[in-house]
Amino acid sequence: MSDFAIKVEHLSKRYRIGVQEKQHNTLAEAGLAWLKSPVSNFKRLQKLSQFNEQKQADDIIWALNDISFDVRPGEVVGIIGNNGAGKSTLLKVLSRITPPTKGNVILNGRVASLLEVGTGFHAEMTGRENVYLNGTILGMSKSEVDHKFDEIVAFAEVEKFIDTPVKRYSSGMRMRLAFAVAAHLEPEILLVDEVLAVGDAAFQKKCLGRMENVAQSGRTVLFVTHNMDAVLTLCPRSIVLGNGQIVLQDDSEKAVRAYLGSFSANARETDAHILYCGNGERPLSQSQITRIELLDENSNPKPTVNTWDDMILRVHYEAKEAYQYGTIILDIRDYQQRRLLVFDSGLKIPIKQGQHMIECMIPRLPLVAGEYYLGAGLAVSNSQWLWRKTNIATFRIHGKDVYELGRPPNLSRMMFAIPHEWHQISR
Repeated sequence: MSDFAIKVEHLSKRYRIGVQEKQHNTLAEAGLAWLKSPVSNFKRLQKLSQFNEQKQADDIIWALNDISFDVRPGEVVGIIGNNGAGKSTLLKVLSRITPPTKGNVILNGRVASLLEVGTGFHAEMTGRENVYLNGTILGMSKSEVDHKFDEIVAFAEVEKFIDTPVKRYSSGMRMRLAFAVAAHLEPEILLVDEVLAVGDAAFQKKCLGRMENVAQSGRTVLFVTHNMDAVLTLCPRSIVLGNGQIVLQDDSEKAVRAYLGSFSANARETDAHILYCGNGERPLSQSQITRIELLDENSNPKPTVNTWDDMILRVHYEAKEAYQYGTIILDIRDYQQRRLLVFDSGLKIPIKQGQHMIECMIPRLPLVAGEYYLGAGLAVSNSQWLWRKTNIATFRIHGKDVYELGRPPNLSRMMFAIPHEWHQISR
């Protein structure tokens, strides 16, 4: 058995793009250009297949530029990066849809690609006919489709409409059926590009579960996605691409941190960790919270948060007068607006007149990967709100394998990841 399933050596892919046409200021210039157009068009046509290796032209772009990596048999590797980083181009080259400009690709095993969900569907044909057509395009034999047909249709949840022309399907039904066909392939190497973006939230969860089964079946998978939680769940190792080059190859947790950290590096440092900024929405004569910052345990800006991270919420407030029995309350809610956590200063810290800061230290945040909403309030002892707002900020918790189970806790299994220990008791 070979030591690798996929081997990429110094791979580059170059494209020629359109350039802005020259604008003419006078009628004479336009007329002269029209007379020259047959010659200029012929030269432009010649240039489409000619590249000058000595200089970089304005109409040349390197979608991939000298990248190399290996993937072992049975390994699941994530490919992440910004739009335009070269992720989809890489999979198209590996799928032999487009040839490389330079470099070599070696694939050991039968390859299947899930690059564009729905490729091969014919609007006039029924769902049943399209299952067979799509399965053939994706590399399945008729006997394979026969064997898996009922499973494919049940997974797509289109049993009642399987003999209806696809043109009468909703877009969601088409996407579900296309993914179901592709997800039931059994190749040795599977190349996947953003297939978890299909359907509603419930079907996306179902897709993720299917991809977990694929990942655990011993097949080699290259998985391109913008869903960082899926990367952390499915992929032990990830590759970060940027401008057609490999930025980092490492375990997925480090790769995701590097990728997300690039946003904060590109953003203004003063904004990267600020969850809320009031921008003077009330007259300064009134009591209010003016800013909330997210910091690490050393009070440094913290642009990203993982499960079980220590973090500090620094609250800036302005009070028109002092309140000996005032309180500051923060809460975190999920997308269903269920209040999950409440942090209440509990009359322990008096609210001072003027502009001041107060910090709430949160050790080992127990929230699992997902998107959450922050609320805040300023109140006095008789439960009178001086200032209160819900959903003033949205932030994301990124998954981390805190239990060392090979996958981070996520909302499909639990809402909270509570630290705990197990001990063997001898009788």
